[in-house]
Amino acid sequence: MAWMQLIKKMKLAEAKQYVAQKLKVEISDLINEELIRQLRQDLGIGTIVSVAGSPKGMRAKLKIAELLGIRINSVELFKSQTGL
Repeated sequence: MAWMQLIKKMKLAEAKQYVAQKLKVEISDLINEELIRQLRQDLGIGTIVSVAGSPKGMRAKLKIAELLGIRINSVELFKSQTGL
């Protein structure tokens, strides 16, 4: 939600609604740590505590940018440097 607040200048409630919609969950599910952890693993967008074999770092950021339909500067720089 912080990305949406920073990049799209959304208020917190609007950011929660947008992210919940993109993740296909209810807004109330966003505070369920177990559900979100599993969802992050399933979507390949990384987790707070690293899990063996799951996306980390730039790979997770790439997936987050794609999932939320946002532009993340470090992702764009990485893509330009790697030819993606």
